[in-house]
Amino acid sequence: MNRISLQQTLPNVFLERTDIHSDIWKQDVVFEKGHVYLVEADSGTGKSSLCSYIYGYRKDYQGAVCFDDKNVRDLKINDWVEIRKKSFSILFQELRLFSELSALENIEIKNNLTKFKTHEEIISLFERFGIGDKLDQKCGKLSFGQQQRVGFIRSLCQPFDFVFLDEPISHLDETNSQLMGGLLMEEVERQGAGVICTSIGKHIELNYEKTFRL
Repeated sequence: MNRISLQQTLPNVFLERTDIHSDIWKQDVVFEKGHVYLVEADSGTGKSSLCSYIYGYRKDYQGAVCFDDKNVRDLKINDWVEIRKKSFSILFQELRLFSELSALENIEIKNNLTKFKTHEEIISLFERFGIGDKLDQKCGKLSFGQQQRVGFIRSLCQPFDFVFLDEPISHLDETNSQLMGGLLMEEVERQGAGVICTSIGKHIELNYEKTFRL
């Protein structure tokens, strides 16, 4: 996948509004592989909706979302499986970890499907992120900031053309935020991928090539 485009996209819930002033909604927007983007948003402007539309689990919008030149409304279940396995990785704001499983087990669920990282590489990521002692701890017992780091490591355990990070450092201090940025760009540069990061406040300090106001 080389391009994600939004063509006059607008959430259905906003259809009756006349005060939409956005760089994304009701615009023609293109995110290209190999580039780094920031989407800044105020609460209630549809950030979660944007994530949902791109990742394909909501379709309550007008206009079009396209991967390369294909409208995502035309994609079948098997198409989405391949996209989410090989082309598109995401770190959800709410993380979506299994609280009853250990931090390492949460990573292995994904990595066993993709075979993308070796066990040693995964352990190294935990140690570099300062949570090497949390491998066997159940995720439900970790702080939210520790869970964010686990979710981030999971997002690196697959090939991707784009990685989407939804408020990834909301509960991280500056040191861990910088660590995440460094680890992210190592993998992104290795894969030649694109980055789309959202924020309603602080964000990872990356060399963003373009910033959109949602």
